[in-house]
Amino acid sequence: MVRQVITDDMDALLAIMPPQIKILLVQQPDISELLEVVIDLGRPPEARFPKREVVLDVKEADEADIDYIVTRISTFGDDNRAGIERTLHRISAIRNRRGRVIGLTCRVGRAVFGTITIIEDLVQSGKSVLLLGRPGVGKTTMLREVARVLADDANKRVIIVDTSNEIAGDGDIPHPAIGHARRMQVVTPSQQHAVMIEAVENHMPEVIVIDEIGTELEATAARTIAERGVQLVGTAHGNTLENLMMNPTLADLIGGIQSVTLGDEEARRRGTQKSILERKSPPTFDIVVEIQERDRVAIHPDVGEAVDALLRNAPPATEIRSIDENGEIKIEKTEVKKAETVKPRHNDREDKAPKLYLFGVNRFRLAQVGRELNLNINVVDNLHDATMFVTSKNYYRRRPQQVRDAEAARLPVYVLRSNTPPQMRQMLSNLYSLREDDKPEYFKTALDEAEEAVTQVREGEEAVELSPQSSYIRRMQHLVAERSDLTSRSFGKEPGRRVKIFKERGR
Repeated sequence: MVRQVITDDMDALLAIMPPQIKILLVQQPDISELLEVVIDLGRPPEARFPKREVVLDVKEADEADIDYIVTRISTFGDDNRAGIERTLHRISAIRNRRGRVIGLTCRVGRAVFGTITIIEDLVQSGKSVLLLGRPGVGKTTMLREVARVLADDANKRVIIVDTSNEIAGDGDIPHPAIGHARRMQVVTPSQQHAVMIEAVENHMPEVIVIDEIGTELEATAARTIAERGVQLVGTAHGNTLENLMMNPTLADLIGGIQSVTLGDEEARRRGTQKSILERKSPPTFDIVVEIQERDRVAIHPDVGEAVDALLRNAPPATEIRSIDENGEIKIEKTEVKKAETVKPRHNDREDKAPKLYLFGVNRFRLAQVGRELNLNINVVDNLHDATMFVTSKNYYRRRPQQVRDAEAARLPVYVLRSNTPPQMRQMLSNLYSLREDDKPEYFKTALDEAEEAVTQVREGEEAVELSPQSSYIRRMQHLVAERSDLTSRSFGKEPGRRVKIFKERGR
């Protein structure tokens, strides 16, 4: 078999459990597959396995049960995580408003040999590798094995930046699963970026292993490290490459995204609208690995090319690797295809319209922008019905439960820089592949009406009122009047607000 468990230190986990819970755990026939034990004040304890959950005791957990465990583990850090010394087990706390622990999640940590067989050639290539995937899919387990293989088999100087002691275990002596790799602990998660830089400046590593890059400072630190010629192997928030592209905080990991305005001739040559998105700089990570299942990954072997392809609305070159029942690695490759430049029909866009779940985004404002672009925006109220999660940068940074649920469900997450119509217009233009020459018919009609009003005023009319329009269309109508050296003003209340064009300027 490709994988075999080195150790799960189950005895150490059982030793911190209250006696009555320990007895019931030992009686479980599949205890070797235990994932976690959940103990909440006033509720019966539960044991969770890959395919089932079991209530361990009809008796509700009380403060004595929680205190029994808390006094037998290390001190909780700022992230409310603790551990058992020289093991990989993780104990996470839930506190009440006074700070008292009222719930515990005791997750089993296992060191597994062979988890990187499927990508070992990529890790040993010396290129920086970024691992993505939903929670619980095995990213941290794979990082642990990466550190051991590079330190022991490749004889490289490896430093692990271990923020929550999840990679190398709790206590000052690291778990043997990391081999000869060295580990630097982080006092508080907010200092992870500083420890990353300290590792490079003080300890001359050839490889740095880092779990959960999640802030702009950490992304900047990662780029600094890569630019010094140090190989990076890490994980980041997000399940796919597209998630990172839509995340303004972490987009720098894959080169960053910027808006570029093309000239008319260049836009026609490319067959695109004049305002397009392009990659800003070389990616920090050379390779992105999307962990779809424990035995299946999707690999983007050239991140720069993959990002460029996605920005052209073309499928990127992807390599799918899986391990069959015989332990053999199967590889399927897809090549980059040219992006479609055929002008899409309006009905085609509606047929492929994404189902948007909005969080912290003004629904009325988005609908108004959609009407301006003549698009039927499909907003859903249930996350399970959505094909895309849309939120703002401020909300995304706070990492609320809705964001975590969307990422766990592997939904593409589109992060707006701000909750404003221009940002919404740019998002919808990207999602619906709008072209500069694909303006809705009503837009042309509104401008024709303004041109006709200009003609009437020049021929003797004192003033001409136009039909009610959105603010964006009204701005265009004002420009028509200004080019003709006439005065225009908006009046009335939404949704009946409209433009009036006058005979003389300044009146």
